[in-house]
Amino acid sequence: MPEAIPVDGATAEHVLEHLRHRGARVTTARRAIVEAMVNAQGHRTADEIAAAIHDAYPSINRSTVYRNLEELERLGVLVHAHLGHGAATYHLAANAHSHLVCERCGVALSVPTELFSELSTTMLAQYGFTIDPLHFSVLGICAPCRSTDAP
Repeated sequence: MPEAIPVDGATAEHVLEHLRHRGARVTTARRAIVEAMVNAQGHRTADEIAAAIHDAYPSINRSTVYRNLEELERLGVLVHAHLGHGAATYHLAANAHSHLVCERCGVALSVPTELFSELSTTMLAQYGFTIDPLHFSVLGICAPCRSTDAP
């Protein structure tokens, strides 16, 4: 996977310019997806992205959105995350973070990748395994769900 495009605080134009510099085409569908993701500033499912761009770009069909999501992931713009019970989501790649996912209610909390740096070092040293912080989720039970178990 290519290095993530720096998008923290950037506009959609900034992200698209980085795509151009990498030799990637900036199509209407890619522009619409990047705009939707920069505006979302968080996780979105493929269906949510398609719905978000439909009003401004009604000619872009759902299958085009799905194909371009995969391509934007390959180009280092987006990260595809599987967050427990819910549908897989996408977020901007430069907003690197890991996830804590509640197995009961499905809430996904974003946490800095540095939180797992010691685990990453241990995994590499003891098992020769490298954790990909852009695709890393820990399953457990969130505080509100845990509190409903209290006597």
